[in-house]
Amino acid sequence: MTRDEFRFLERLRVRWAEIDAQKIVFNGHYLMYFDTAIAGYWRAMAMPYAESMALLDGDLYVRKATLEYESSAVYDDVLHIGIRCARIGNSSVLFNAGAFRRDRLLVSGELVYVFADPASQTSRPVPQALRDTLNAFEGGQDMLAIKLGSWDHLRKDAQPLRHAVFVAEQAIPAELEQDEADRGATHAVVYNRLGMPLATGRWVQHAAGVAKIGRMAVVPALRSTGIGTRLLDALIQSAGHAGNARVMLHAQSSAIEFYRRAGFAGQGDPFVEAGIAHLEMLRSTTAV
Repeated sequence: MTRDEFRFLERLRVRWAEIDAQKIVFNGHYLMYFDTAIAGYWRAMAMPYAESMALLDGDLYVRKATLEYESSAVYDDVLHIGIRCARIGNSSVLFNAGAFRRDRLLVSGELVYVFADPASQTSRPVPQALRDTLNAFEGGQDMLAIKLGSWDHLRKDAQPLRHAVFVAEQAIPAELEQDEADRGATHAVVYNRLGMPLATGRWVQHAAGVAKIGRMAVVPALRSTGIGTRLLDALIQSAGHAGNARVMLHAQSSAIEFYRRAGFAGQGDPFVEAGIAHLEMLRSTTAV
């Protein structure tokens, strides 16, 4: 088993609380490492776990877990935990797991999950949509699809996302979250392979040659996974194709570094909008 056999690797650092009297990672903690990596695997497939299982009308339960120990990790080691779907049966899914320190395999494992009814916990066939998603991920395919369109076309998926993030999470008044600009804006929604909307945003014409990006929202479970970057890139590209040389936005203070990494530069002083600190930021639609 080698690192390059895994499309997905979760990085973690060994904590003091995880070592035992022998000054090595206690053997049982590797199951925790693999479980942590399994959660990351679902995020890498752009699948918020609880919501995805509810959509699939079932859940995955561990049937069997086996570990094989080759060597030991110690305090402060940086480990990469590989997870891959090795086989899908009628109702079961087998995952291979490996804990690596650099390129050295320390612990390998097999995790067998059974897809089952959450109420009765009786097994069910693995849904075709889940089979297809797992096979697509392991085959190196893109897990996301982005649609651009009008408010009438995308409102059904965009509005609940925006309400959940801006109104429910950030306590922005609902009457401020939705405005007249929605009708003339170009909207974008990001979907996973199950057709679940995961992120949304829009751009409006701000001035001659300048588009304004706004209403950027990503479901909490999938933040910091690259989905926001994909969404932002699609909006910038769309605005550029419409003849805009520049794009601007009002970045919440917590997102300023995200936009700086995307090539935006701050303009002027911070200001408060809807009770939240913002900074105006600007970039070219062709900036690398």
